[in-house]
Amino acid sequence: MLFHRCAGLVVLLAVIPNHSLAQTTATAPNAAQAEDNRIFWIIPNYRTSPSLHPYEPLIPKEKFKIGTQDAFDRGTVALGVFFAGESQLTHSTPAFGQGVQGYARYLGTSYADFAIGNMMTEAIYPVMLHQDPRYFRHGAGTVRSRLKSAAGQILWTRADSGHLQFNFSEILGNATAVAISNAYYPDNRTATNAVSKLGLQLGADMVANVLKEFWPDINRKLSKKHN
Repeated sequence: MLFHRCAGLVVLLAVIPNHSLAQTTATAPNAAQAEDNRIFWIIPNYRTSPSLHPYEPLIPKEKFKIGTQDAFDRGTVALGVFFAGESQLTHSTPAFGQGVQGYARYLGTSYADFAIGNMMTEAIYPVMLHQDPRYFRHGAGTVRSRLKSAAGQILWTRADSGHLQFNFSEILGNATAVAISNAYYPDNRTATNAVSKLGLQLGADMVANVLKEFWPDINRKLSKKHN
């Protein structure tokens, strides 16, 4: 759903010289609180861990905390407001109509997409399946190795035991969110459309992982340029 909206942000990676990214050193685990909670000061970033080592599993309460922080953050609301306007301008759901009432429908469904997706992939399924919802930054190495790590975490994650597992929480969570969205999107309720939405959502989450991986580098570059 959000792939075409998020993909443009990845272009910002091109302004960062490859050698500067490759020389980045891994952040110490106890620096987790130092990570910015929002990417580009808007996109919620509560589930990023600066390092995988040493691995410490989350209890269910912590997983729900991550999900609710992402779902109800003011940045998520702001994204809902923005994308609701974009959807109305492009008439993505003609049944919603135009005007104030039409925008209210777009806003409600746009925000619901974010909130439901976050809760399913970061809280509900991770608790049910005993999987870790966090994104673990690679932090060091070449740009290629860090991109590979970011993309790979869509399909692979850590179990609470610390072992690597297929990321059922990501796939099933987004599939459930797409299925639920059929209840409030009256147009195109077909299996083909659902598969397409799921693919786009996984692509959007992959883009989000890339942003989470490189955001500290981007932020430092922007800060130096500003200074």
